[in-house]
Amino acid sequence: MMSEPELLSRQDFRQALQDAIKGRQAKDASFSKAWAEGRLKREHFARWAENHYHYVGPFADYLSYVYANTPDQYTGAKDFTLQNMYEEELADIRHTDLLIRFAEACGTTRERVEDPSNMNPITRGLQSWCYAVAMREHFVVATAALVVGLESQVPAIYRKQIVPLREVYGFTEDEIEFFDLHITSDEVHGERGYQIVLDHATTPELQQRSLQMCRYGAEMRYSYTEGLYNHYVKSDLVGA
Repeated sequence: MMSEPELLSRQDFRQALQDAIKGRQAKDASFSKAWAEGRLKREHFARWAENHYHYVGPFADYLSYVYANTPDQYTGAKDFTLQNMYEEELADIRHTDLLIRFAEACGTTRERVEDPSNMNPITRGLQSWCYAVAMREHFVVATAALVVGLESQVPAIYRKQIVPLREVYGFTEDEIEFFDLHITSDEVHGERGYQIVLDHATTPELQQRSLQMCRYGAEMRYSYTEGLYNHYVKSDLVGA
């Protein structure tokens, strides 16, 4: 007979959340490695943007379901989620407009980026998973999945990618503002997400479900990034 899980201390729970992401980080996927090593072409970045738009573009929509599912007494958690939505959509410049600026520098168009038919099947799966988690899971579990499992990875991914964008691929600072912005903003968002999960996963069941969905989130982002390589890059680089 299996023993029931015990409530982890705050320190042990945080370590467990970090461990749930380890070994599943999107920065280690083939597409990310090819990017960081300077082996991609602008057309590969264009395909990335046409997919990435449909994952990150609805992020405020995902968060709106989390916000709606958060009880009113959790004011701090609701305020963070609302602020995160605001920063995605309204603060200074819409994040997706920065992504489209980069996409256009890669040779594609706003129309192609915004057209959902240009997503590959794995990207559609990631988007659908994000919506399902946001709508159906406890707000703490959804935060663990979307903010800790997915969003907190962004600074580590983009720090490895922004240098070759400048030095190898020759993009201007204006063209890569999307990446620069998310290195700083998602570091803040990721840490705040950790704090919400640590504060409000107050039962062993909530902790274990949060760990599971955090791990699933990391696996989903890794699979999405690996899928980009398999769909758009592999045939170009193998044997090149």
